[in-house]
Amino acid sequence: METYGGVVDALVAGTWRHPRSGAVTPVPVESIVIARSLDGAEADLVAPLLGGRRLAVVTGERTREALGRRVVKALQALGTVEEVVWRDPRPEAGAIDALRHATRHAEALVSVGSGTITDGCKYAAHLDGKDFCCFATSPMNTYTAPAASITRDGFKGSITCRSARGAFFDLEVLSRCPARLVSAAFADVVCRTTAQVDWLMSHRLFDTPYVDTPYHLLAYDEADLIERAGGLPGGDIEALALLTRVAVIMGLATSFTGTSHCGSMAEHMISHGIDMFAGAAHPGSSHGEQVGVTTLSMSALQNRILGDESPPVLRATAFPRAELEARYGAEMAETMAAQSAAKALDAAAADRINEKWAKDWDGFVAPLRAVMLPFARLLAGMTAAGAPRTAGELGLDPAFYGRMLRDARWTRDRYSILDVAGDSGTLEAFASEIEAQPPSRSGEQR
Repeated sequence: METYGGVVDALVAGTWRHPRSGAVTPVPVESIVIARSLDGAEADLVAPLLGGRRLAVVTGERTREALGRRVVKALQALGTVEEVVWRDPRPEAGAIDALRHATRHAEALVSVGSGTITDGCKYAAHLDGKDFCCFATSPMNTYTAPAASITRDGFKGSITCRSARGAFFDLEVLSRCPARLVSAAFADVVCRTTAQVDWLMSHRLFDTPYVDTPYHLLAYDEADLIERAGGLPGGDIEALALLTRVAVIMGLATSFTGTSHCGSMAEHMISHGIDMFAGAAHPGSSHGEQVGVTTLSMSALQNRILGDESPPVLRATAFPRAELEARYGAEMAETMAAQSAAKALDAAAADRINEKWAKDWDGFVAPLRAVMLPFARLLAGMTAAGAPRTAGELGLDPAFYGRMLRDARWTRDRYSILDVAGDSGTLEAFASEIEAQPPSRSGEQR
């Protein structure tokens, strides 16, 4: 079996050590295999983890044809295997309850699919106290993440779950998945740059806990991945291996750090806002596609503010309760108020930050600039990967997207570049500028 695990293999084996501390980093997923082909190896991969139990193999209608049938047939060598085709895969409570009912006789689950199917199985297994493994049909980060993106009571967020026992990636299968899924997976992981800048900025301002382990691991492959992004739409195995390793590390990052801040800051707030508030106007864009566009927006904003020779001047945070109530209702506005209260600046706090920046702006931003990708490089990678780059290319009304840029900061208690822009009075102009941009910043259509 030709494998492409790279640093992931060392991490799972417990031989990778943090370059500064020398510490070994524990990994909650016992087996992670990235190979050119897993055909014929499926039972050998699952047996040490789930062998001897009644299994439910959960697929979707499309992923059943892509890989599910093969996995079901292979796992029958282990004993009782039930195939469950989840025909209504949605990351919502009702659909997951239906999945739990359909798999009620199983002692462990095996998911075969991409984001929604994997997160649904992950959450269902967590609720029912069952172990699970997953076979990937797209190169996403959800397979190794100890959390599922679930909508509850109209509010979308990440819910901590038990990790998969094993996560398995057949690169030949991934090379045949729709190009849109591959470009969305690429778009979803390049948010490293904006998330790290936001998180590190919050750490430097408020001493927010910050862990750099995932960033050391991502650095092995990120530059090469962006350089080879043009090979992704055509199913280039080497490019897919790079993307898969980066996605695996992004998924594991929450377990390294104890928080999703490491890969989910302002860019994810905006994407979640789109899902929460677009309603019937939602174009059906995927999470990854949205995060790619929002990452480009936040990269532009970070490079503009943090790349300036002079610091912004902050004012006390002004929470627009009446406006938010009018747009989203009193209950949602109250939830936003509670989230925002944890990070809102009063006049004294704003003055302290302004004084700090006035004394040594260059010293403050130097570490941020060191981990911040140039916007042009990020845009070039997104273009090469064939990913959407603007709200228009997502199929979103630019005016609605502009509203999400203005309002997303209120949906989470995480301090980000949106808060800096909002409290310095520059967010409104930036959002208006984004609203007015043509479908492609590069002048090319996808």
